[in-house]
Amino acid sequence: MASIGRLLVKDSVLLLCDMQEKFRPNIVHFTNILSNAARVLQACRILGIPPILTEQYPRGLGPTVPELGASDLKPHEKTQFSMLTEGVEKELKALGGPKKAILCGIEAQACIACTTYDLLERGMEVHVVADAVSSRSQTDRLFALSRLRQSGAYLTTTEAVLLQLVQDAKHPNFKEIQKLLAHPSPDTGLLSFFSSL
Repeated sequence: MASIGRLLVKDSVLLLCDMQEKFRPNIVHFTNILSNAARVLQACRILGIPPILTEQYPRGLGPTVPELGASDLKPHEKTQFSMLTEGVEKELKALGGPKKAILCGIEAQACIACTTYDLLERGMEVHVVADAVSSRSQTDRLFALSRLRQSGAYLTTTEAVLLQLVQDAKHPNFKEIQKLLAHPSPDTGLLSFFSSL
């Protein structure tokens, strides 16, 4: 049976890509993208989904921004665009080889794209959280999302991820997840993307 892209807590991993200080002034909708990624991270912590964090050339681009809430995570430093560095590969192996990746971060046309292609080629299911992914240019961002969709990644949203992971108001962690959904996700300029589909 063909995969329909159902997200499950089991066999999932959260990948947080390069949300660093030097990108702050240049990334489209950075504050709102970061807010959404932070909510996804909080939900994954509640549900026991392991997070993995990377930083692109931190000596030049600075550390991960504190608002993400990832100060307890040891970032994997990289210069390549794909997140699948040797250190990340080891961490994925230690986690038992997750089958599904939830992907947030920047930039859509570079590190998010290269990571997605690598994961897809390995047979992993990739869920790109479109309202938690951005670029310096809205054009690059929207075309990257379109290209990722063509390549077989599932495009989703912060709220959709949280609700798919619990699936039922009777879930033991539903009330905690519901608190994260108390306010709708902020606008991240995706309406123009979906009006072109």
